[in-house]
Amino acid sequence: MQGPPLPDYGCFPRWPADGDDFIHPDDRSKVARFIPSERVLKRDEFDGTYYHYLYGKLRLRLRPTMWLKVAHEGIDIGDEIETIGRSLQRELFVATIWGMYFVRRKGCILYRLKRGEMPVPRLYAAKDLRLLTEKQHVSERTFDYRAPKWDGTGDLQI
Repeated sequence: MQGPPLPDYGCFPRWPADGDDFIHPDDRSKVARFIPSERVLKRDEFDGTYYHYLYGKLRLRLRPTMWLKVAHEGIDIGDEIETIGRSLQRELFVATIWGMYFVRRKGCILYRLKRGEMPVPRLYAAKDLRLLTEKQHVSERTFDYRAPKWDGTGDLQI
């Protein structure tokens, strides 16, 4: 079975109607905290039977089932961010993303932050945050290198 391009993001705002057979047996106790909810999970792998979901350090395995797909905004749990001021109405600080929640009435993800070990009481939208974590991206190859040839004597011919 070929699935969608991964990673993708979404949530389970309702419990699937088919009972709990979609949950990996080892993950049943963890799933009750995350389904149903608006927590945004990252789906990053499909092993042929189960999709693997991440929420911070927590991993869940679920069979393919209906979920609400959410547009990713480039920010993940664990990323360091800086808040953006709005006309001297907000305190500026550096924090870590601690939670992601999709708010349907606003149509966007809201982020829960932690300053050190202290949770920040309010939620922030991506437009109010600046990402500080540098994410590595592999760029496409721009030059074709000739493959080296070995002449059998121990010398490489380039």
